[in-house]
Amino acid sequence: MSTVQLPDPVKVIASIFSSEENMLTVAIKKLSDELGEIDYVSELLPFDYTDYYRDEMGTKLLRRFVSFDRLRDPGALPHVKVCTNRIEADLAREGKRRVNIDPGYISEAHLILATGKKYTHRPYIGDGIYADVTLIYRDRAFQPLEWTYPDYAGDVIIDMLIRMRKRYIMQLAESRTPERRRQ
Repeated sequence: MSTVQLPDPVKVIASIFSSEENMLTVAIKKLSDELGEIDYVSELLPFDYTDYYRDEMGTKLLRRFVSFDRLRDPGALPHVKVCTNRIEADLAREGKRRVNIDPGYISEAHLILATGKKYTHRPYIGDGIYADVTLIYRDRAFQPLEWTYPDYAGDVIIDMLIRMRKRYIMQLAESRTPERRRQ
């Protein structure tokens, strides 16, 4: 028989892209209002790995990644995805999204993204949301899997996620100190 153990808290992140640079700023502000203080905002990156979003959002998509300061229970991921879906809908115009927000979390072991799209490697986690195990952490780096999106498998994003993970590991260690546990 296994012993029930509560999971460590995780670091929530989000990928945000739009064809309108100002919409990235608006979305980041709304995310902060809903989910708390943001402790990292990436440089502006091109999002040119797919034309899947062209009809809805146009071309020349720009992207930023953010991470949130407060560590959360990984069980909160469906709530986070429902929140980001609401922000996307609020910012839509004439039935088309102007911003796409893909939330997930970093843990010691992996990067999980939240999605509304079911597939064989995506277990259901509640509220119509599925978990996509996108990268695993092994040999001091994030490693892609056979289904990992090409952009998440690239060096630029993996290096950025490793830096976010380092911050997370420091936060996790701080949360385990006796003084922090008494608060």
